Amino acid sequence: MGEELGELRRHLVGVAYRVLGTVGESEDAVQEAFARYAAANRDAIVEPRAWLTTTTARICLDVLRSARVRREAYVGPWLPEPLVERLPAADDPADEATRREDISLALLVVLEALTPEQRVAFVLHDVFAVPFDEVADVLHTSAEAARQLASRARRAVADGRVRHTASRAEQQRVLAAFLDAVAGGDLDGILRLLAPDVSAVGDGGGVVPAGRHPLVGADVVARFFAGLYRQAVKRGPVETEFVLVNGDVGVYQRSPFPLVMAFAVADGRITGIYDVVNPAKLTRVLTARP
Repeated sequence: MGEELGELRRHLVGVAYRVLGTVGESEDAVQEAFARYAAANRDAIVEPRAWLTTTTARICLDVLRSARVRREAYVGPWLPEPLVERLPAADDPADEATRREDISLALLVVLEALTPEQRVAFVLHDVFAVPFDEVADVLHTSAEAARQLASRARRAVADGRVRHTASRAEQQRVLAAFLDAVAGGDLDGILRLLAPDVSAVGDGGGVVPAGRHPLVGADVVARFFAGLYRQAVKRGPVETEFVLVNGDVGVYQRSPFPLVMAFAVADGRITGIYDVVNPAKLTRVLTARP
């Protein structure tokens, strides 16, 4: 029973995280869902997992609606809290097969542009295959309206999604070359590794210096990172390691200041860069690292 409960909790936190983009709020939503389940009439609940999934989504919808107001007042771009894990010691085909693209930072950034209702409909139906009649119950609407919300969300995701098709092995190869070029001040080398329409987004939350607006275009992004590295080394040695960030190869920088970088890679070039430097979003990373 313990294993089943643990798997169920992981599932519910996964639903909540894809809707909210923060770990703490996701865990709180799941805790509230279990509290409601404990107080509910169990005889009326046919499928506890389905009941808890839709209840968690309903709680997240309320949280997301209120969070929109806070995020509109956020200083600079808002990025999801990164999920950071150690990089596997070797390229494991089985590990690669378990990779979930629906949790990548690149996708979660696109989901931020959706309405709360569209995001819930997309996550429940397209990611977790929840039937539209159950999605409709969460959104207090009809099944057809829920279908339309998911359809609009699907189109928005397709239109706004950054190209990201590389395997983990290719991601690591491209990122290693990128970091070497940045460290060497090789502007031409950096440019060769960036897609012409690459975008870079930084989240400092107004606490740590970061760009107030996304950067777009290879030349702009290349010069920014070359300059950023020059400034960083003035503060001390730059210590980085490859990690998994939301299931993809990314970078964790220990010093001279904590930073998590996520990337999107396609056709041997970087198409998107996501820098999280807001300390509030790195607390779990910092306490978990040696």
